[in-house]
Amino acid sequence: MKRLFRKLHLWLSVPFGIVITLICFSGAMLVFEPELMQLTQPALFRVDNTGGKAIPLDTLAARVQASLPHDVAVTTITVYPDPAKAYRVALSKPHKAALYVDQYTGEIKGQYKRTPFFSAMFRLHRWLLGSRPDGDGIFWGKIIVGTSTLIFVIVLITGIVIWWPRTVKGLKNSLKIRVRNRRLWHGLHVAGGMYAIVLLLVMALTGLTWSFNWYRTGFYALFGVETSQGGSKNGNGNRHGETISGNDKFRNWQTVYEELAAANPHNEGISIGNGEAAVAGNHYGNTRGSDKYLYDVATGSVTSRTLYDDMPASGKIRGWIYSVHTGTFGGTATRILWFLASLLGATLPVTGYYLWIKRLRAKRRKCISA
Repeated sequence: MKRLFRKLHLWLSVPFGIVITLICFSGAMLVFEPELMQLTQPALFRVDNTGGKAIPLDTLAARVQASLPHDVAVTTITVYPDPAKAYRVALSKPHKAALYVDQYTGEIKGQYKRTPFFSAMFRLHRWLLGSRPDGDGIFWGKIIVGTSTLIFVIVLITGIVIWWPRTVKGLKNSLKIRVRNRRLWHGLHVAGGMYAIVLLLVMALTGLTWSFNWYRTGFYALFGVETSQGGSKNGNGNRHGETISGNDKFRNWQTVYEELAAANPHNEGISIGNGEAAVAGNHYGNTRGSDKYLYDVATGSVTSRTLYDDMPASGKIRGWIYSVHTGTFGGTATRILWFLASLLGATLPVTGYYLWIKRLRAKRRKCISA
């Protein structure tokens, strides 16, 4: 049985090892992207005049809207508890577009864009630098990354069977990496895998939900959640189906914000949109968890609230998958662990190739000498 697992481990690793290294390395590079972006672009994310009075959201949204092309609309404004952090203004297009605005002067500080490095790392991690095809074309980059991740799961499991020692003493020896030893590469491969295997499995199993619909459906079902197709909202309407034109759609944004801010003093960000609002918070580790509100656009009175604790599992699982996959659920400590585990994961195919080539050369020399 172990011989079969050795062959599976080897012959699955050889063709997919390079892709696995690229996926793990690019994933490691993305762990601290938000902090590095804010550190390298303070003029975009930070404001200077923190002692002044912020412009009301109604007025601020109208000013930003006036500066936009006629076919682009302001959809939400997010206010952060840190008074030195600029407001984030989300736009209707392009996808996930956002501006940062000085809430004290109304100055548009700029549009959020990934740097070329992080953009390349994201596309490498998700699609192997591929692009989404037009129409119904095959998304080869996504398929290759998903298949490689699935193979990685099998490789990790077969690695456990092959390398896991039978005794505690053997386990202690396997976890040691002897630098001045001829078996240095062997130690890097075995010990590196043992140190990181649990976290790598967690990252791979959660990451597959972005690659295959069938896997995502099964993964959700495992936790008793049914997948559903969410409907899209009209950018000029609200949840009640009303159509609101011009700057009237920003009416009472400030009123709703003030009410929610007073009721949630320890929030991590409050987003106000047309007829709806959200209060973000780290709910038991779910960094994308938030309380949802609906309000009457004419009066600004809250008509409905759905707290995170009362939401069905279907409203939480996506945030949990993201938080676990990226390691954000436990704060800085878990993100550092995820970063190190991803780097170790990137080295495993490299050390594995070395051991494989070394073994082939040894067999060749043995055949020649014979």
